[in-house]
Amino acid sequence: MTGEPNTRLSDLFGLAGWSKGELARMVNRQAAAMGHLQLATDTSRVRRWIDMGESPRDPVPEVLAALFTERLGRVVTIEDLGFGRRGRVGKRRKAGTEDNPDGLPWAPERTAAVLTEFTGMDLMLNRRGLVSAGAALAAGSAITGAMHDWLHSEPAPAARATRLHDPLYADNAGFDLYEAAPIGSEEIEALERSVEVFRAWDASRGGGLQRKAVVGQLNEVGGMLAYRHPEHLQRRLWGVAANLAVLAGWMSHDVGLEPTAQKYFVIAAHAAREGGDRPRAGEALSRAARQMVHLGRPDDALDLMKLARTGSGEETLPRTRAMLHTIEAWAQAAMGHGQAMKRTLGEAEELFVSDKGDVPPPSWMQMFDDADMHGMQALAYRTLAEHDPAAASTAQRHAKQALDLRVNGRQRSKIFDYISLASACFIADDPEQADRYARLALVSMGETSSHRTWDRLREMYRLTGQFAGYARIEDLREEIERVLPPRTSDKKARGSRI
Repeated sequence: MTGEPNTRLSDLFGLAGWSKGELARMVNRQAAAMGHLQLATDTSRVRRWIDMGESPRDPVPEVLAALFTERLGRVVTIEDLGFGRRGRVGKRRKAGTEDNPDGLPWAPERTAAVLTEFTGMDLMLNRRGLVSAGAALAAGSAITGAMHDWLHSEPAPAARATRLHDPLYADNAGFDLYEAAPIGSEEIEALERSVEVFRAWDASRGGGLQRKAVVGQLNEVGGMLAYRHPEHLQRRLWGVAANLAVLAGWMSHDVGLEPTAQKYFVIAAHAAREGGDRPRAGEALSRAARQMVHLGRPDDALDLMKLARTGSGEETLPRTRAMLHTIEAWAQAAMGHGQAMKRTLGEAEELFVSDKGDVPPPSWMQMFDDADMHGMQALAYRTLAEHDPAAASTAQRHAKQALDLRVNGRQRSKIFDYISLASACFIADDPEQADRYARLALVSMGETSSHRTWDRLREMYRLTGQFAGYARIEDLREEIERVLPPRTSDKKARGSRI
């Protein structure tokens, strides 16, 4: 007991709209359903949790997390409730405080437990048709400050094997627990192949249709990690977890579940580092940075990119480093820092061409090819053109090169290229060409389930306003208005700071 109010629990309690007596009764019912018949929570105890900072004993934190998840329609974890976790090890900075509410970084067994809990809650929301909303994104500086020293160090020796009857793996409330068992190389190979299938689907169709399948697969992998396998298998299993978590995060971002996406990116960074793959950990954090730029928070993106680049390690291949540079350049462009952006993109180009291909790229980098390089350059210059219209012509050149190089199966990327190209044409005062490319984007958009494409289309729609007197552009605006789905939440609200 801290003697101080638990403000995180208090805020969520206020959002839920329960009385303290109602919450006490629901905790007792849920705990009894889990087999904890002896639990007897009352109103005074709930008051101590909220007003005095008392931390309840297991399994109450898990019960509360499940109850708040269902009530609020978004994933609520034990850390979100302001309760600390048992069994943490390693160096930390203000774990469990407002600066670091999730107690980052996590020990390996904590990573597996968080992974299993979070995906289980996420699946519960999917099953019950609830919508994730109302959470806040952590600031980039908060993640960076908490994880810097940890990511730059080597993983600690693994703890002895754990089992699901350990307190750490007590039955979580509100979702099905995967019955973990040791697995072999053939099972891991099958999991690795499934990642490739999910990745290809995401690139082609967007994240909405397969997100639940990816989260379910990741939930099962979390259960597998409850066992300690031989080192070479354990590292591969952590790699599968990292790849699936990145996909779950990217798909969540693609459909507008922003706090959920950020949590998956952090989980992915932990899993990759535990598997000894620091470049993968850096790439996972770069996804969180791209999310921040998309949400209009480029300063947070630059904080995350600094950690992603320095934490990736010397073994990072030149092409991977080039990709990281393009994301940093996009953030710089969003801030109007043209010279810095051009310098960073120049470094990215040098790194990209210096990669001789003598070392095979990891599976998660195989989609970053020449087309993606030009696509990211087009996006950076198009973003800079909002501050310096002279950059629009360079954006057009890179977007056209990206489209010429795109292969089949990358439909979402092609849509982004068309939108970048059309937007750059509008900025360059060329409405006829802009109209052509905008319509090519519209033709393809119905084939994907990506909310990000609609967000980019809205940005392009804003640029059409100055040409509202042109008949073709008036028709284009009307067509865009017909196909744009209603916005479920304001982007600034989704991206508000903790």
